[in-house]
Amino acid sequence: MIDYNAMSDADFRRQVRQFFETEYPEELRNLSHRPKFAEIEHWHRKLHAKGWVAPAWPAEFGGMGLNAAKLLFFYEEQQRWGVVRGRDMGVQMVGPLIIKFGTDAQKAYWLPRILSCEDIWCQGYSEPGAGSDLANLRTNAVIEGNEFVINGQKIWTTMAHDSTHIFMLVRTDPKAPKKQQGISFILVPMDQPGVEVRTITTLAGETEFCEVFFDDARTPCENLVGELNKGWTMAKSLLSFERVFIGAPNLAQNALGQLETYARGAGRFDDPVFCDRFAEVALDVEDHAALYARFADQLKRSEPLGADVSMLKIWVTETFQKITELMIEAAGPDGGTLGPLQVGNVGLDVLAVFYKARPTTIYGGSNEIQRNILSKAVLGLPG
Repeated sequence: MIDYNAMSDADFRRQVRQFFETEYPEELRNLSHRPKFAEIEHWHRKLHAKGWVAPAWPAEFGGMGLNAAKLLFFYEEQQRWGVVRGRDMGVQMVGPLIIKFGTDAQKAYWLPRILSCEDIWCQGYSEPGAGSDLANLRTNAVIEGNEFVINGQKIWTTMAHDSTHIFMLVRTDPKAPKKQQGISFILVPMDQPGVEVRTITTLAGETEFCEVFFDDARTPCENLVGELNKGWTMAKSLLSFERVFIGAPNLAQNALGQLETYARGAGRFDDPVFCDRFAEVALDVEDHAALYARFADQLKRSEPLGADVSMLKIWVTETFQKITELMIEAAGPDGGTLGPLQVGNVGLDVLAVFYKARPTTIYGGSNEIQRNILSKAVLGLPG
């Protein structure tokens, strides 16, 4: 078993970079859509064989056991080479919670199946009335015998139609004095009569988001992870690192590179007004990257992250949106055209990138919520 943490940072990054550069399939780089598992299964098998499916998991559970610094390098190289996230909800979300809060039996059963993608997971958090304010969720689970009986609805459930299981936050004590209390974390099979999945078609014509309806759906009580009514605390335990990951600069950097390539081919840099606007967003990208590096250094020193990490997500998503708006303008009359626009031998689907940028300020905790966090926890302003 390789101790990656014993390697120098430079050697580790070099090894990871070489692997993704040479082994990751060219046709999967920088996909504009979220692929189904069948599309990326061959890549997943290669990662699984190498033992690189779960870089953050402890080695004893089949992961790479990377420390915070090495993990950051790993993700940065993935983004550098356009490696698709794939079907990683099991690895990124439910697996770490089972490792931290699950029973020995749950770890022995679920973790190998997550690594192999024998079970493919989706996340059942958001509801029509509980998105950024997730504690408002109303989907309930009532214990009957040795099972939970589940009724309610989840929405914006990514790739639910391509999943075998869903991990859910459900209300198990509707009489709890605070809305954050009385919530539990359970694991539910999707292939049962009480679960109905309906896809949601986005403006770009993709169907990666879904609604999931539960009508007396069932799951064994042994699929409760952690304590009953303590699911809210568990779910929050993953948020700090997620906010660093979701706030990484590559989202805006990649879009800026696409804009520059297209604009040069289309002769837009002959326009001084366009040049000024391009320089403005380019500086925003550089400033954000400097801020990201500051938080990354904190992780490398194993220091806890404060509420100010919310700045990353706000900055990168709003900069991403500004870049895509400039793409539309740079395309002129063709900016509203579906499909790739060709400039020389370069093709860019500006409308698809524009649509992709729209929800980024909403998912992962809306930017309005992130600003509230900053105002209260960082600036000390009243709620």
